[in-house]
Amino acid sequence: MIFVAEIGLNHDGNFDLCYELIKQAKLSGANIAKFQFGWRDQPDEINHIDFDQAKKMSEWCDLIGIEFMASIITEDALDLAHHINQKRYKIASRTVVDNPKLCEKIISEGKEVFCSLGFWDKEDFPFGPPNKKLHYIFCVSNYPTFPSDLNSFPKKFSDDGFFGYSDHSLGISGCLLAITRGAKFIEKHFTINKASQVIRDHVLSATPDEFKLLTSVGSELKRFCKEIQ
Repeated sequence: MIFVAEIGLNHDGNFDLCYELIKQAKLSGANIAKFQFGWRDQPDEINHIDFDQAKKMSEWCDLIGIEFMASIITEDALDLAHHINQKRYKIASRTVVDNPKLCEKIISEGKEVFCSLGFWDKEDFPFGPPNKKLHYIFCVSNYPTFPSDLNSFPKKFSDDGFFGYSDHSLGISGCLLAITRGAKFIEKHFTINKASQVIRDHVLSATPDEFKLLTSVGSELKRFCKEIQ
């Protein structure tokens, strides 16, 4: 079971806040602290991360004992990931439709890849069938996502179908539902200030207490479902 705390841009442009977010993600039971490389990343934008900062973020994760991961959204973002020797990759839903060639390049490296399909509207998977290195993640790219938006929610998650769920809904119910249906990868936005209005993601994010509840109950649910299969 993999729990991903999607910090994304919830540092609000305060680079030093990343350390506290990483630490709180670890304390909340997350396996991975995830950021975004290549989104709103120009020098005057909120998510500008240079090589030195990326290296520092990776080092903080090593120190705290949690895996670092970033979504790769541009070619420059992939260079940034190479600079810190990122272990596994995440492909964001927007990249699947905006830059499929970049997705193919990422997948061709042979590292484990988690690919969200929030904007994908075709029946077939975009980059061939899932395998041990390529996992497709169910996602609805509405911010926030409401229960009425989840009519296509998978009845079953599996290694040869949707491997996991990336959540944009309010609360943790959607994540727990996915776990009961077999999801092995849960990604939930993570914040330490849900009242922040700097970006829209805070309101649909889990606080440390909420994320800890998700990982605790979610892990127990996973064990329970395994026993009754």
